[in-house]
Amino acid sequence: MTIGQSMLGEFDQEMAGTRKTLERLPDQKWNWKPHDKSGTVGWLAGHIATMPGWITMTMQRKNLTTRRSARPRTSRRNWRITSRSSPSRQGCGGCAQGDRRASDAEMMKDWTLLAGGQTIFTMPRSACLRSMIFNHIIHHRAQLTVYYRLLGVPVPAFTGRAPTKRKLRRRGFKLIWLVDGRGERRSLRPAALG
Repeated sequence: MTIGQSMLGEFDQEMAGTRKTLERLPDQKWNWKPHDKSGTVGWLAGHIATMPGWITMTMQRKNLTTRRSARPRTSRRNWRITSRSSPSRQGCGGCAQGDRRASDAEMMKDWTLLAGGQTIFTMPRSACLRSMIFNHIIHHRAQLTVYYRLLGVPVPAFTGRAPTKRKLRRRGFKLIWLVDGRGERRSLRPAALG
């Protein structure tokens, strides 16, 4: 089994959770944000939905040069959530559905992120896929679930069923109301008893 093939199971599992999360976004809350300095729910969801496309780019290029710019406007119809047959899944190690082009040597080649000509990092493609893409998706997906809790949108369970308030209390958690900027209670957050 190649490095790319070994990553496909992880990719499929994370994309299943990502799909479940993105499918819950209510259209009427697209422009909501928890704070003036925060991105909108719609921008965050769009960012998450486009990240799997970075896999193909990482496998096809040696580097990426970015420049700081304003956040792009993202509409719901721009989303291309990854499915089993998408180019993004095929880009993950280049070995989906019998396509075994990416050798371990290809996965270990250095990939560089540049900003304005300055090197931000250089690491093997396999490490880049895991840290810059997989972990990045997981991070922002968790951020989106916090937005959902503030909006009262049910958060999907990623492993098994989401715990109920009663189960959380039995496990030693007390429930705390989060209060928004206007002093209104928005949702519950479990906090460990100390």
